[in-house]
Amino acid sequence: MELFAETWQYLLDADSWTGGGGLVARLLEQLLLTATALAAAMLLGLPLALWLGHLGRGGFLAVNISNVGRAIPTFALLALLVAADWPGSGDFGPYGRAGLATLIALVLFALPPLITNGYVAMREVPTEVKEAADGMGMSRRQRFRRVELPLALPVVASGVRLALVQVWATATIAALVAGPGLGRIITEGFARNDYAQGMAGAVVVALVALVLEVAAAALQRAVDPMANAASHSSSPRGVGEMSEPSTTVEEASTGS
Repeated sequence: MELFAETWQYLLDADSWTGGGGLVARLLEQLLLTATALAAAMLLGLPLALWLGHLGRGGFLAVNISNVGRAIPTFALLALLVAADWPGSGDFGPYGRAGLATLIALVLFALPPLITNGYVAMREVPTEVKEAADGMGMSRRQRFRRVELPLALPVVASGVRLALVQVWATATIAALVAGPGLGRIITEGFARNDYAQGMAGAVVVALVALVLEVAAAALQRAVDPMANAASHSSSPRGVGEMSEPSTTVEEASTGS
């Protein structure tokens, strides 16, 4: 109980949050790492996954990329990248020491859920919906943009949500190579036997992870056309809800 009281006192102390090595500065560093790594992973992984899913090919490639990415420990990969001549352990702008190595490790860690969910999302669009779009004279690009992608967005957003929380939590490993982020608060605290500081850093990481999870869940629901349709209708939905994609196709065709 004494440790929890000391941790609480550390969190209440204004000095713990200020300065270059304070909680606020380290929090912003980790948010920058997380946002950059996730954005890079989305730019690299989602177009490939959506394209393969749209073509109906490359499932073996998508699954195996995900399996390999999950099998490699992120810290082991980071250690290899830091030890190599490139990217090494040099400073990388606002990302600090070994910043580029940390970003590469986090991007590779974020790719599996993005690629898997992106591919599966496109493959799960009902065949009859795609055939209806083709029958209405849509080109493959129109069908992808106006029919398949809107219906796939909830599953894609689920992958982004998973990757976001995972990358945020894993970004603390940057401290193990003297990089930025809240991991520095944790490792420095335990290194000096200041367990209250280490616990406080861990508490902040956990709380921000919960906030990110809630925000990502709200975003996932916001892009779900089925959930939005249900929320705007007072009539109960049952089996008849399966006719919703056909309405989407008709609206998309009219918009073209």
